[in-house]
Amino acid sequence: MRLSRDKNSFKISVGPVHPALKEPIQLNCLIAGEKIKSVDFELSQAHRGIEWIATRRNPIQILYLAERICGICNICHTISFCTAVEKIAGIEVPARAQYVRTMGAELERIHSHLLWAGVAAHELGFDSAMHYTWKAREKVLDVIELLSGNRITKGIPTIGGVRRDFEEKNHAKIIEAVEYYRSVFGKLKAIFLDDPVIKSRTKDIGVLTKKDALTLCAVGPTARASGIARDVRQDEPYAAYPDFGLKAITPDQLTGEIKGDVFDRIVVRLLEVAQSADILEFCVKNMPGGKIVYEEKPIKLLAQLKGVHGEATGRLEAPRGEVFHYVKLVGEESPYSWKVKPPTYSNLLPWIPMLEGEQVADIPIIAASIDPCMSCCNRAVVAENNENVLNHDMLHRLSVEKTENIRGQLA
Repeated sequence: MRLSRDKNSFKISVGPVHPALKEPIQLNCLIAGEKIKSVDFELSQAHRGIEWIATRRNPIQILYLAERICGICNICHTISFCTAVEKIAGIEVPARAQYVRTMGAELERIHSHLLWAGVAAHELGFDSAMHYTWKAREKVLDVIELLSGNRITKGIPTIGGVRRDFEEKNHAKIIEAVEYYRSVFGKLKAIFLDDPVIKSRTKDIGVLTKKDALTLCAVGPTARASGIARDVRQDEPYAAYPDFGLKAITPDQLTGEIKGDVFDRIVVRLLEVAQSADILEFCVKNMPGGKIVYEEKPIKLLAQLKGVHGEATGRLEAPRGEVFHYVKLVGEESPYSWKVKPPTYSNLLPWIPMLEGEQVADIPIIAASIDPCMSCCNRAVVAENNENVLNHDMLHRLSVEKTENIRGQLA
């Protein structure tokens, strides 16, 4: 969409490098005074080509690519990919592995929501609230490190189950974290929902109506904050969620009303932290016994997958919303196709009604309120037999020429 100027307005661009944006994206705003008249955005600031690389890897190797699509939602991407492959191959995941996957996903949700809350506080200029929130976030990172050996990338899911068991000897630490988050919930609520300054910066700001959320296909906390009670864990339950009977969180469950503003998006995420604590406790108390993986030997698993033909999808509720993986296998070592749709794809267009009519000073918190992940969104497309495509050798040659030109200018 092109922004059309008139004599009473002018265009400003926020990004792609800006203190308020943690990843590269450019927001082009047409403003009159301090008011935003219209807005558009530009992607394509970061290309990694993960999907293309995957067509040169086997499914086990792709797990490590999937985990690095997003630093925060990494277990959700690996489970989604695994689910698609398992559907194609007819692999049944053991019940215990399903519970471990659920626990890993809920630990990740707590981590993601608290990380976002700290960023939101920073965008509002409340760095003391950011540091307190991130101090609380350390507890879940400690538990993740205990269970997986890493704080961020966990390496837990594999095709047909999980690579690591959450053993009974560690259950006490999980319950300790559950009780900790229940104890600090009141403090987090007081900071983010009761402070009059934060209320003034978030209430009736960046409103996304239920109608706009439905029209623009918003997902996750962004959609639920507008009153759309959709959650893949509820609507199409997977892993251990059928046993828990989860219900989607909407802001009226705490406030009694739904406005779809930045404040409501804070409410949903805080309530989901409490909900995740309940799910973790349920999983610890109801953890089934048995195996944690369909096939323990990766070589045997890869041999089975190499003879499989078919296509399937994996659908999962990541912290930011629904993540969707499509996989097609054609009896070869590598997939014929792998396409990923992360939640930020669906939540970018809702930025437009959120920002239009608001003040320039509110751009950072409104943009942050969907918890955007631009590294999830950007993909490189390789078109074969196209003379305009730059291959490795051409890129290297151009880089050398540019360096030599710069050296010549400096000399």
